[in-house]
Amino acid sequence: MAPAPSGNQWSWDADDHKGVSNYVSLCLTMNHPMKFAALKEERISKPRYLGIQPEVLLRDGVLFSADIANKADVALRPLDEALAEIDEQVIYTRTDWRDPQVKARLDAAERYEILVPKRVPLGLISRVF
Repeated sequence: MAPAPSGNQWSWDADDHKGVSNYVSLCLTMNHPMKFAALKEERISKPRYLGIQPEVLLRDGVLFSADIANKADVALRPLDEALAEIDEQVIYTRTDWRDPQVKARLDAAERYEILVPKRVPLGLISRVF
């Protein structure tokens, strides 16, 4: 087990029920809502971030979730089918987060998850910060 697992028993059970226990869940921003839950519940004290090479997206079986992946009503789709759904603009460009519509888009994008089967190879992890 990880020295500071960010999940709790409830989330591990939900992962099992949803069938995502054998996936590595990656987020696209540093503000995924589950980070805040883990900090609040003191399951982690100092988040670490991994820079992952984009080639991870080309691996077989990668899935996309537009919300927390282990939620019961959230669809998991092959990444290639979901690409048009990803709001790249709000993630990768400067936007005015004071605009309520832009902020709503950002809030939604911060819940995205990329699910990689089994593991992320060490060669695809470029840095830790």
